[in-house]
Amino acid sequence: MKKLVLAALLISACSALTFAQADRPAAKAPGTVASIKQLEHEWADAAKANDMDKLEQILADDWTGIGPDGEKLTKKDYLDMYKSGQSKVESFEMGPMDVKVVGSAAVVQGTDKEKSTYDGKDSSGKYAWMDVFAKRDGKWVAVRSQTAKAK
Repeated sequence: MKKLVLAALLISACSALTFAQADRPAAKAPGTVASIKQLEHEWADAAKANDMDKLEQILADDWTGIGPDGEKLTKKDYLDMYKSGQSKVESFEMGPMDVKVVGSAAVVQGTDKEKSTYDGKDSSGKYAWMDVFAKRDGKWVAVRSQTAKAK
């Protein structure tokens, strides 16, 4: 009987340790937040410069985003918009960003003010957005995004 109680206590203690570790925030490597913010700036610069190679590196192959019109885009759709000239960014001013790192994921909320066109029409204005990055093979890449036009 004592062995059964001891085994139950041991299992219980191990389970408690496992759950306690899951609730603890993941340790952040120094500079992770700064690195993620830098990636956001690089993304904006690449869109403005129509730099397909840089955009290709920042976006994961399985990236999807939701644009201000509610339309879902794949990485291919997004890159094609810039390659074709359908979407153009003339100027881009990044607003404040809030980065939350949880393990190998980072969520970024931010705003920007831009001068842009889409389908030849002015799409300039202030935007609020959220991007989700994942660390894959030692490198941060964007995996999900959502953008909304702000008032």
